[in-house]
Order: sequence, then C-alpha cells, then structure tokens
Amino acid sequence: MAKGSGKGNRKKTQKKSRKGGASGGKLPLDDMILRHLAGRDEPVGVKNLVRKFSHMAAEPKIRDRVQRMVQSGTILETPSRKLKAPRSKKEHLVLKGRVDMTAKGSAYVVVEGLEEDVYVPESRMGRAFDGDSVRVVIRKRKGKRRAEGEIVEVLARAKEHYVGSLEKHRGYAFVVPLHRKGMRDIFIPPDELDQAGPIESGDRVAVEIIEWPHRSSNPIGRIAYVLGPSEENETEMRSILLSNGFPLTFPPEVLEAADAFPDAPTGEDAKARRDLRDIETFTIDPQDAKDFDDALSFRDLGDGRYEVGIHIADVAHFVQPGSALDKEAYKRATSVYLVDRVNPMLPERLSNGLCSLRPREDKHAFSALFEVDGKGHVQKEWFGRTLIHSDHRFSYEDAQIVLEGGEGPHQKALLQLNSLAEALRAQRFENGSVNFETEEVRFRLDEEGKPLGIYLKERKAAHMLVEDFMLLANKRVAMFLSRSGAKSGDASRPAVYRVHDQPDPEKLKAFEALVREYGHKLRLPESPSELPKAINSFMESIQGQPEQGVLARMAIRSMAKAVYTTDNIGHFGLGFEDYTHFTSPIRRYPDVMVHRLLSDALDEFKQGGSKQRPDKTKLEAACQHCSQMERKAMDAEYESIKYKQAEYLQDHVGEAFAGRVSGITTWGIFVELNESRCEGMIRLDSVGSEFVHDAKKNTLYAVDIDRWFRMGDPVRIRVEGISLERREMNFALLDERLGNA
Repeated sequence: MAKGSGKGNRKKTQKKSRKGGASGGKLPLDDMILRHLAGRDEPVGVKNLVRKFSHMAAEPKIRDRVQRMVQSGTILETPSRKLKAPRSKKEHLVLKGRVDMTAKGSAYVVVEGLEEDVYVPESRMGRAFDGDSVRVVIRKRKGKRRAEGEIVEVLARAKEHYVGSLEKHRGYAFVVPLHRKGMRDIFIPPDELDQAGPIESGDRVAVEIIEWPHRSSNPIGRIAYVLGPSEENETEMRSILLSNGFPLTFPPEVLEAADAFPDAPTGEDAKARRDLRDIETFTIDPQDAKDFDDALSFRDLGDGRYEVGIHIADVAHFVQPGSALDKEAYKRATSVYLVDRVNPMLPERLSNGLCSLRPREDKHAFSALFEVDGKGHVQKEWFGRTLIHSDHRFSYEDAQIVLEGGEGPHQKALLQLNSLAEALRAQRFENGSVNFETEEVRFRLDEEGKPLGIYLKERKAAHMLVEDFMLLANKRVAMFLSRSGAKSGDASRPAVYRVHDQPDPEKLKAFEALVREYGHKLRLPESPSELPKAINSFMESIQGQPEQGVLARMAIRSMAKAVYTTDNIGHFGLGFEDYTHFTSPIRRYPDVMVHRLLSDALDEFKQGGSKQRPDKTKLEAACQHCSQMERKAMDAEYESIKYKQAEYLQDHVGEAFAGRVSGITTWGIFVELNESRCEGMIRLDSVGSEFVHDAKKNTLYAVDIDRWFRMGDPVRIRVEGISLERREMNFALLDERLGNA
C-alpha cells in the first residue's frame, strides 16, 4: 500500500466532504484570495481579506488559510505585514516545473531555464505524482549545494487515467495503482462503485481522479474503464495504453466528423490539385499493414534523368485546425504500436480508409516530385497537393522478390528505384550519417495473442528503399521550409524540425569503456565531424557478433534523443543540416503540422506578398507536447514487448538457455538470451557467493566460485520465475562450480 493508505485513513476519507478539486487539494478560498490580491495595486491587510470573504468562511479559517499561503510562498507578506500577490519569479521563488519522481518517493522538479533540477524530499511532495506539472517553492538549506523545494500546487496531472487493481470493501472500494512510484491508493465512493457495474475484487480498472478533499490522505476517483482480470492479454494491453496516457476510444463527435466526409475526392478541391493519376505508382508496406501513409511513383525522363514521386496521405485536408478531429489528434499526437495491435491517432474511417493510399482508388495526396540523375542528385523539385492512384500494393516480401531477380509487377521501376536508393544511401553515409543497425523483436502470436515464438525482424533492400526515399522527402521539405523565410523576407519564419543534437562527450567516453569490456575497440576522434565515421566503422566491425544487438542499443543510449522543435540545430544521426517529419501524417501529428506549414509557404509564394507568420511560441509548445507523447508511445511499445517476452518464458520455467551479460548492478546481473532476446536478472543473493563490484570497470567478481562477470560474457541460465504484472524475468546462474551446470 502507498503511504497514507491504511484502513484507518481510508475510513476517514469516506467521511470527508468533497471540497476542492484534483488540482492538489487547493480550496476555492485560496483561489479567491490570490485573485483578489492580484487585482490590487497596493498590498492589503488581513482584516481586509476577512471582511471581503466573510461570506465564504469564519475569520479563524481565513486567517489560517492566509498564513498557510504566506508560508508556501503563494502570497507575500510585506514588512508592514500587509499582503500582496507575487509579481515575478525572483520575488517569490515559486517556479513552474515537471515532477520527475524517484523510486524512493522523493522527486526532482525540472524547471525550464534552471541549470539544476529542484530536489523535493518525500515529506514535501504534497499531492504531486510523477510527471505532473507543479508549482514548487524554493527553500535553500545551509550545508546543501542543491536547492530544495516544496510542491505547493499541482497545475496539471500527467495522466487522465490511473490503472490499478480494485479492492472492494463494504459499500466502497480502493484502487491500488499498478505503477506504485509516488502514487496513493484512490478511494471509490459507494455511488461511483455502483455506477461501474458488475466488478470483482482484484479486477483491473482505470480511474480518473475527480477530487481530493482538503486534509484527506487519498484522492477520490471514478471508474472510467473496467479492464477485466489481470494477466489476460486484452486486460494487459489496454492497461499499457491507458497507463501511458492513450485513450482506448474516440469521442462520439470525433467519429461523427470522420464519417461526414465523402468517400472519394470531389468538387473544386479535386480540380485544384495536380492530377498524377496516370503515372506509375505503388505502395510498399508490411504484410499486415492497414494504413498506407506513402506511395512511390516513377517516370524515366530519358538522358539518364528520372522523376521520383513521394506521395503522402493528405491528412491535413481532412483534419482542419481547431476541429474536433484536430483536437483529438493533437491530444494523442501519435499512433501507438503494441505487439498485437495499433492504437491509432485518427479514427479508422480516416486512418484505414479516406487517408490510406489503398490500391486502385483515387486519393488526396501531398506530393514531393524530384527530378534526379543516375547518382541520386536532385536537379529539380516540386511540392504540392495532388490526386494520385496507386496501381499496386506491394508487401516488403513481394517487393524483395522482384529486387532479388524474381518475377513481379513494376519490375523496371522497382529495380531503378532501388539503384537510386543505394546512391542516396551512399551519399548519406559519405556526408556523416551514422549507421545504427538495431534489432527489432517480433512475435508469432496465436488467435488469443499468446506468443508462440520470438524472432528478429530482417531489414532487406525493400525496407531500405522506402526508407531512403522518405528520408529524401523529409530532408528536402525541411530545406524548403528553412529557406522559405529568407525568400519571403522573413528570416525568422518558424517551422517544425526533427533535430538530433551532438552526443554528450561523457556519455561517449562511458560507451567507449563499455566497448572495451566486450573486447572491442572504439577510438573516439578529436573532431566531432569524424565521429560518425568512427561509429560506423565500429558498428561494421561487430556485424554478426552475438553482442551486436546489446552494443547497438547502448550506442543509441549514449546519443542525444531526437525531438521536435522550432530551433533547427540539424540532425546529427542522419548527418543532415535540415530535417523534419513529413511522410507519416496518419500516425504522427508533427507531420500534420509540417503539411500545414508547407502549404502556407507554397500559397505565399504563389500569391505573392507576406502572410501572417506562424506563432513560434505556440509551435514550440506543440513540439514539446508531441515529443513527450512520442516518448510515452515508445514506453508503451517497450512495455508490451517485455510483457510478451515474460509471457513467452512463462511456458519455459525450469528450462536452460544460453545468453550474455547485458548489465551489472550491485544487486544483480542482467542477462539477454541469445535466441529470444528476452532479458532477465540473476539476483546476487541467489548465487550463494560473496561478490566484489568494480564500478569503474563495471565488473563483478564472485569470490566463492572464483568467477568474473563482465559485460558481454557468455553465461547459461535457468528460468526460475516470471512476474507478468511486473514484466520481470528471474534467472538462476548455471555453473559447474555451483554444482548445477
């Protein structure tokens, strides 16, 4: 149970009145006092406040609240003991930030503009949860270098829904959150429990916090979803989505808006588009894909010149700014790809229907046409809204057969496109692109979603062909947007970019040391411009080695994270000065934003004159939101993979497997299994030996069995136990010196 969630506290919670809200327990009286003071030019005395708000509370209560607000820094007391609202951050040292909770219950509040995060001990966390936006009062203490703070207000919750297990009592219930970090159990009153319908103790539910009464230890919640018994596939996958902030259904008004569109392009809009329906066009996607973001077209212009078209679903045509569809797409910001399903950003009518570039259907598109020579150099380019007609739908496997010399449609076009893609790829690596060949785990599932096997996705020429042309389109659109401001006389005209900063030197040194532990060499050059070549050379040297996957993942972790922003600092990993996301608007909201920006820029050039430029502040806020939701989607995807890996190994408890050491801590050894890439832990207290941990070299020495453990070392393990709820796989070390090999 979370702190303050015992039965005694639970009974008290039931009796509390429902004053206050989910904003962290702040009473309406506080709001009124702060609003009153903010509207006054001069400070006022406490007697003034007592008279002003006597209709809301008795004098002792008003004075008590004023004193609490002064102590928290919400309002200020002048030397003459009068009161005023703070005017600036410096005046009151109350800052806005985001909570980054630790496993121990304390937290750091990340404040934009501050070099160091503000440490908040558990006793001063107030009612904040991990990820919440809060106001924190700075309280510096003697003898401590880092500023400490106290959270005085929750401005916005990071989550709309909290997933947990229901504990029913006589007439009421509590929900025990699945993710315990910094959480409290959530009280469900009798009326809310009745409205939830048939439900049993232990069932998984998702709740929303509706209020948190003053001086109550636990928030009050409403059951939004009854997810079902735990450790069932449907329950767990839905739990993962909701826990990471992704709704399971679309609001009725969003579905109605999607259904209102005609089935095919019609009217003046169709006439205004460039008609490309007669050009040879096709899509290449996974075998099980239902939404087709992009299509390729090809024309041989003669004299060694070719026209390559990259045609992208014109989502922005349907999703207009400020509409119900737009608000919902922005809220989600991305589709989420779990092991057994896609949780889409857009309703199915759009994602799998109107916006999907399905074969033998006329479709709205936003196209990028490039005239290139045989080496992939762009001679001319054109961007604009089009009508297209895909002639054929290739799976990657079908396209690969043609590329390997087999029979299939559009053979000449595919082979020439592949030749151009190879030339583009060579240019990219020559110009500083880093070759991160990561492994992707895939599952063979039965009809109920149970994993029957695990395999690694293969990247072949067909995959890289599509990738290279998408990179070309993204790069050239970014170049156009970055130069459009200068052409229009407005050099500061903002746009949305996908950027990747230079890696942190300290992280690179740590990775270099890790590489040595695996018995390899990575020589970091002095010049940052030579770094991509050094990394590529290293990645090539470990190609096909058992530790390739682990080292590739660690290399990526040593890099900065790619984000969306209006500040165009370039993309280190790709070696591009300009890069954005234009090619996947069905599943990424930033691409929709880029389509709108590109459309505005093109209209401006056609019509002449200058339109009102985009609001950089609003664009940047949208970029930050999209970056955050992207990280949540990645967390959800990773969590679903871990769950399926644990579910797969559940049928192999007691069996032995070969693996490699993938992590070393003071409490255990992480091991990644060679075939399935499942990662579990050997707890040190299960080995029966004393250990010496060398943190600098990241090694362990088992004294009693005289064995060293280093990153990448081969080991044999036995699967000891599985926890599906915690996504944990526990291993036992097999060693002849332990007598259990």
